[in-house]
Amino acid sequence: MNPFSLENKTVLVTGASSGIGRTVAIECSKMGATVVLTARNEERLQQTLSQLEGDGHAIIVADLTDKNDRLRLVEQSPKLDGLVHCAGIVKTLMFQFVDAESLSEVMNVNFASPTLLSALLVENKKIAKNSSIVFISSVSGVVCVWGGNSMYSASKGAVNGMMKNMALDLASKGIRVNSVNPAMVETSIFEGGLIGAEQIEEDKKRYPLKRYGKPEEVAYAVIYLLSDAAKWITGSSLVIDGGYTLL
Repeated sequence: MNPFSLENKTVLVTGASSGIGRTVAIECSKMGATVVLTARNEERLQQTLSQLEGDGHAIIVADLTDKNDRLRLVEQSPKLDGLVHCAGIVKTLMFQFVDAESLSEVMNVNFASPTLLSALLVENKKIAKNSSIVFISSVSGVVCVWGGNSMYSASKGAVNGMMKNMALDLASKGIRVNSVNPAMVETSIFEGGLIGAEQIEEDKKRYPLKRYGKPEEVAYAVIYLLSDAAKWITGSSLVIDGGYTLL
């Protein structure tokens, strides 16, 4: 018996077209899950689909900030044993320049959309008993903060607060709700020279393990929370940070 197996489980992964979402989908398929992929970009979703192991996987193209797309996603979704909220954006802006439009965008994508999608799925009985919902949150806004990151921090703080209340409210349905809270993870943010190599190497020195995380390391934590190995875990925030928040 492998308690970490996802065999015979169907898992919906949002934000599956790139980054952590793509990696979560791939690793879940390796553990035996049937994966439903959703994001806005069909071409990139097809790229993710081509990397999945096993058969029976599906794509549902949707913009989760759009109410009609959320409704359509719920209608087309099969019965789910797992739901992983990976869709998210980062918008760096010093606090004194925060404006209503930017704040609304970040909170809508990172907090409101996954919350409303979860509610719709539960309401329409698309989440099976003894299933698991996992939010990709962050240490930012929950354990620590960075300059110019107030909107992102606020959205992730809101995610963790909602997650805990969802865990309490959905416990009677046998639905577990948890979050994974990474520090810096090596994703596409490092492409295109947006952050200099020297700056990156200097920042890594602030981590006790002297490196950033890898997307698959976040995915392994998600798999744990989706699996039967975590059947007694709900309302928890799993920090994955290479020791960053120890300092």
